[in-house]
Amino acid sequence: MANSAAQKPKVVVLGAGSLFFGRQSIWQMVHSDYLNKGTLALVDTDEARLNKLVKLAEMVVEETGVPLAIEGSTDRLDVLKDADFVVLSFARDTVKYRGIDCEVSEQYGIRMCSGDTIGPGGIFRAMRELPVIMECARDIEKLCPDAWVINYINPSAVNGIALQKFAPSLKSFALCDGLHMPHVKRNYAVNAGIIASKEAYTDDIARRFDFRIAGVNHFTWLLKAEFDGRDVAPAIAERLCRRAETATDGGDTGAKAAYNDAIGYALYEAFGSIPTCVAHTKEYVRFWQGLGKTKEAIPPLSIWETEERYKRHDAMWAQVDGFLSGAIPISQYRSKFGPDHATDIIENMVGGLGKTFYVNTANRGAVTNMSDDAFLELHCEVAMDGVKPLPVGAMPTGIRGMQQLVLDTHELTAEAVVERSFAKLRRAMLTDPLVSSIGDADRIIQEIMEREREALPAYWFE
Repeated sequence: MANSAAQKPKVVVLGAGSLFFGRQSIWQMVHSDYLNKGTLALVDTDEARLNKLVKLAEMVVEETGVPLAIEGSTDRLDVLKDADFVVLSFARDTVKYRGIDCEVSEQYGIRMCSGDTIGPGGIFRAMRELPVIMECARDIEKLCPDAWVINYINPSAVNGIALQKFAPSLKSFALCDGLHMPHVKRNYAVNAGIIASKEAYTDDIARRFDFRIAGVNHFTWLLKAEFDGRDVAPAIAERLCRRAETATDGGDTGAKAAYNDAIGYALYEAFGSIPTCVAHTKEYVRFWQGLGKTKEAIPPLSIWETEERYKRHDAMWAQVDGFLSGAIPISQYRSKFGPDHATDIIENMVGGLGKTFYVNTANRGAVTNMSDDAFLELHCEVAMDGVKPLPVGAMPTGIRGMQQLVLDTHELTAEAVVERSFAKLRRAMLTDPLVSSIGDADRIIQEIMEREREALPAYWFE
């Protein structure tokens, strides 16, 4: 339960049992001098998982000797009061339902390797998660209206659009872990041959490297990469081409990793810019849906693997249990985990550190040939008084058109969910770049709604 007067800053994590963020959030809250005198409030409706995360946090606090206060509750209303930041990171049985989304879609010729942002998978994940997000927003408006709300739930752009459009009084932005600064810029400096290793990255290198990424979340592109005025994008693309001889990234053989370098290079050849999130971007285009008549070297997308994901989640919980039982010494927590994107940003905001980050927010002129309200992943100054996108330039023709189609799909999805509009749900599905048949779209909606009835609000069936 909450203390009557929380230590500041107070960071509330809604969905602490999320393996994506819950475990990692503890690290920065403990290790940052700007945060570790504050409060970390963990909320999860699964009491058993919540208790594990609260205990883990308390053990880490005791091990490090910092004065961070830990709170826990299964009811967000217990802890939202006085919050400075609220991080949304929950998901209901996401492995199960993403598996259903991908299975049904495959029957109609739609291949999804992730199934949580675009295609029927993205639309139906929003159908499941966004109603709860909006309920949280209403509670935040009442209990801590000055708090910053950070959405960490996919489809990140859909949910971020909904928060900005339907809860405009709240200070919010949406977040993804893929473009975590400064790591992403450092990695591209290595890939460009600017430096030989990550360890050689310095502030001077960073200043000389003009590096600009923009686009809809999971559909972002490297639009400029110049070092001392020299275009190094071709060198980055050439490295992609060389690595394309290997079918997977980082030893991961899952669907999201397969053929990423080859696909990234093919998209660079076609559009002249390098995609920066190929594991997702390849799902946004039809080229690897298996629709073509010509046999190509890159096969159609593999389908997101449900059973393998269950195994990964089990392994992550086994690690938590290992810390709790003492089988893994709590002293190893520091080396097992590290800074997280959301808590990095929170530290920067609280400390006024002046760092810049990629976040999802309204364009406001950063991309000069897209509307000011286009909800894009942009390099931003992020401070307690607001988020300011930094200049990007123009989005290349062709890529811009694909971006707009995705944005329209996302906006229609957000409106459909919040307005409870079946007409807009259908329109979102028919606008989606992966859907090629009106009849198939109707069948997909019907079948997924029936199979996920228990996870969807009852009003869809009235």
